[in-house]
Amino acid sequence: MPLDIIIGTQWGDEGKGRVVDLLAAQADAVARYSGGDNAGHTVTVGEKIFKLHLIPSGIVHPHTLAYIGNGVVVNPATLLSEIEQLQQAGVAVHPERLSISYAAHLITAGHLALDRAQEAARGAAKIGTTLRGIGPTYTDKVARRGLRMELMRDEKRFTPALREHFETVNQTLQKLYQAEPLEVNPLIDQYLGYAQSIKPFINDVSAQLSEALAKGKRVLAEGAQGTLLDLDHGTYPFVTSSYPTAPGALLGLGLGAACVDRVIGVTKAFQTRVGAGPFPTEVFDQTAEHLRGSGANPWDEFGTTTGRPRRIGWLDLVLLRYAIRVNGVSEIALTKLDILSGLQEVKLCIAYQANDQSYPIPPFGPTQLESYTPVYKTLPGWNEPIRSCRRWEDLPLNARQYIREIETAVQVPVRRISVGPERGDVIELS
Repeated sequence: MPLDIIIGTQWGDEGKGRVVDLLAAQADAVARYSGGDNAGHTVTVGEKIFKLHLIPSGIVHPHTLAYIGNGVVVNPATLLSEIEQLQQAGVAVHPERLSISYAAHLITAGHLALDRAQEAARGAAKIGTTLRGIGPTYTDKVARRGLRMELMRDEKRFTPALREHFETVNQTLQKLYQAEPLEVNPLIDQYLGYAQSIKPFINDVSAQLSEALAKGKRVLAEGAQGTLLDLDHGTYPFVTSSYPTAPGALLGLGLGAACVDRVIGVTKAFQTRVGAGPFPTEVFDQTAEHLRGSGANPWDEFGTTTGRPRRIGWLDLVLLRYAIRVNGVSEIALTKLDILSGLQEVKLCIAYQANDQSYPIPPFGPTQLESYTPVYKTLPGWNEPIRSCRRWEDLPLNARQYIREIETAVQVPVRRISVGPERGDVIELS
């Protein structure tokens, strides 16, 4: 029962879409298990660039089936837009290829309005959400008043549920945030229209995946965001509202642990973050400009979803060790190594320092990182461009030394190295 779980070991934006695209070539199905359209996976195939926020990126392979699990929250407008985008690009998207769990929850215009109002009310203490309605949707789910996708299959149940939802949202907007209410009737009509297009895709994803795994089909579980944004295990409160860690894949797809084969931790060769929150290895000098890029290319360090420039820092091995522990990572896919080319020296954060003590992992998790000072190991950089490298031996000696230092520090092997933005710009290691 081979299930491979793809997780991000940092604050998201590690390049998981690239890794999923690579592994999907040998997989039968790809299943998204957490988050919503606050995440963005970019896949480059030749001259085509796919930026997907909900539909698993593995769908660009013609043989791969795609699933959206119960742990995902679904904005129907985004979903339909992505279906249209893929179809126009020649990718087949229909109910035989894409299934959405009946237990996934629906993001509405009400959730978007609440997200904006809540973030505005926080003022200087804002979390830096993507304003996609993710948090309010998960809040409704936990409060047992959420709208599940299964309602879209039954207009008689969906209509009153929508009305009650929007009326409740309006009460909150007006009384708590002094915000303008939403017009309920047009929104009901809009979401009933969405339902007509989406209901053929709604299915029992847990049962479908269980059957596929029982038949020996290889399934990839595609995560969104990263470990350090996990609701329990991230840099709380600057986290997402779901569980992007490996155990979240089982919860978000309705599967048991016995089916897991590998946990692949996608790790960028440096560290990035979007939004507020602690970032011990953050840098602001010319190195940051080098690593971020200008924004002229789609793979530069600007958010796929928000367009915001990402914060930049050196690779943090303290947090990587932590992410490996909480996910049970069995191998690493290292991305964007090519971006380090041209630097005279590169740094790795090997420990934290506080009160004359050194810490190889944060003693109480990554919630109070402001109190630590990073301890760096400086290594020589390399000037050679490496995008054409396809074998370990092709890499410059200093690049190989950098990778070996990572492996030694975290005691997990690097199995894949991304050296460019294209599908084939990868070095595979045994």
